[in-house]
Amino acid sequence: MARVKRRVSEEAFHGGEVTTRMVWTMNSFVKRFVLILALVLAVPAGAQMAMPSAGATAFKDTSVFKPPSGAKVAIIEFEDLECPLCAHVSPMVREAMSHYHIPRVHYDFIIPGHVWSRSAAIYARYLEDKVSPQVAEDFRRDVFASQRLIASADDLQQFTRRWFQTHGQAMPFVIDPSGHCAAEVEADCALGRRTGIAHTPTLVVATAHRWIEVTEPDQLYAAIDRAEAEANAPQPRSR
Repeated sequence: MARVKRRVSEEAFHGGEVTTRMVWTMNSFVKRFVLILALVLAVPAGAQMAMPSAGATAFKDTSVFKPPSGAKVAIIEFEDLECPLCAHVSPMVREAMSHYHIPRVHYDFIIPGHVWSRSAAIYARYLEDKVSPQVAEDFRRDVFASQRLIASADDLQQFTRRWFQTHGQAMPFVIDPSGHCAAEVEADCALGRRTGIAHTPTLVVATAHRWIEVTEPDQLYAAIDRAEAEANAPQPRSR
């Protein structure tokens, strides 16, 4: 993954208002090495943690930061399909999943004021429930790739109709008549609010006993390296 210095915008909300702040990514090997060394020396075994950063989130409940059954390490991600930074980070996350062969646990988190992201999340959830999780992920990635062409709910509906046709899927006239998919999306959002999610994307690398919040995209690989080293370390024998 290229490690170039770039300026990216991060969408966040506080008290229901959307704000944008600028985040400078770190590309210095020395800074990353010192950061990881500080964590090794400072964090006691069994503790949960976040990467020290000015942009670290003050989470209220971190119980959701666990890998799924059978996995030692996983990426936990809260995303909004209308968020430009989510679209920017998404290929990096997919690349990391492929490189390390680790799963990703996805949650929807709708930023207030976004005009079509909730509908997009409902469409994706319909595909996840009625077709397959992989098809739903393909839809989400394609929405991100076409994000700049979607400016309204009508644009999204036209994009989705074309997407269903080109992928051999029949799009219902009413895609979620019972409201089941909408309820699933809202359940994710409610979980995010309880957790204390304050921006999208929120990325966390988790093991069974620890978690690392990745506040800058080029820290993702370092965070996974750190998590895998801890997850695979020999456990001390009980006396």
